[in-house]
Amino acid sequence: MKILFLQTGGTIDKDYPAGKDNHGYSFLITTPACERILKRVRPDFDFEIKTVLQKDSLDISDEDRDKILDACKGSTINRIVITHGTDTMLQTAQLLSELSDKTIVLTGALTPELFKNSDADFNLGTAIGGVTVLDPGIYIAMNGSIMHWDQVYFDSATSRFMQKTDD
Repeated sequence: MKILFLQTGGTIDKDYPAGKDNHGYSFLITTPACERILKRVRPDFDFEIKTVLQKDSLDISDEDRDKILDACKGSTINRIVITHGTDTMLQTAQLLSELSDKTIVLTGALTPELFKNSDADFNLGTAIGGVTVLDPGIYIAMNGSIMHWDQVYFDSATSRFMQKTDD
């Protein structure tokens, strides 16, 4: 089995270097966090890492989402994990839902992977576990849960993705 990891940016990939010109931001998005995490855990599967974007998710445009879609469509690998910012993760998932032949799990972090108390390793591990066993579809892996993209919402009061209920 081979897994494709696509970097799009978001908090998971952020670094906060001191004394640099960051084009008006206090952060930079550089090396994919998944690259560092996978190096640490030495997984027993083949993988490929590609950078599609290096943006905060609030800056991702519809044109950028099309690039993410094209990267998924253009890959011969059918199991894909996308690291993405949480603010617009569901918008990207909605666009990707037109794909029916791939298992795609989007994940991210509320704290950058480079920070000691980050949730990045946990969320990426959850996404990897899911992408290896789930049927084709688009999923969100956050906070130890994996949910189909259209059955989840982001609760800004708790900063968590929550399962929708039938009210």
